[in-house]
Amino acid sequence: MRERPSRSHPAEGVLIFGINRPLFSSQSAAANADQLANDPVHNALVESWSTAVAWLVGFYLIMPDHIHLFCASNGEDHTLERWISFWKRRLRRQLRTPEALFQAHNFHHRLRRDENYSEKWEYVRMNPVRAGLVSHPNQWPYQGVLNELPWWN
Repeated sequence: MRERPSRSHPAEGVLIFGINRPLFSSQSAAANADQLANDPVHNALVESWSTAVAWLVGFYLIMPDHIHLFCASNGEDHTLERWISFWKRRLRRQLRTPEALFQAHNFHHRLRRDENYSEKWEYVRMNPVRAGLVSHPNQWPYQGVLNELPWWN
C-alpha cells in the first residue's frame, strides 16, 4: 500500500457548491499577535467583514489567539482565499500594524447537509468558557452575528 505524503500546510481552495452554503473557518493568530480579543481588533474585524461583501460572515467568535467564523459566498467571483486576504490586509491598515496578525494558512470546513450549523455554533461559543475566560458564553464580548446565513435545520 502506498503512503500519502504528509502536508505541512492545509490544501488551498475550498470547493463551493452553490451560493450561501455556510463554511466554518478558523484563523490562528501569528506568533507575535496573540491578543486578538480586544475592542480595537473586534471593531476593525467587524468593519472589514462588513466591507468585504464577496463573502458574508454569520456567527463569529474572537479568542485571544484565534478566531472562528461561519461564512458563505455571496457570489462566485471571489475565492475564499482572496476574500480572506482582502479583509486581513484591510484589518492591518485599520490597526496601523505592519505585522501580520494571523498565520498564513487557515482551517476551513465546508458544512455538509447532515451537519447542524447551530450545533457547531454552540460548540464554538463555549470556547471562552472552556478556556476559563468567562463563566457563561453570553459574557464573552468578542462574538456576534453579522448576517443570517440560510441553512438546513
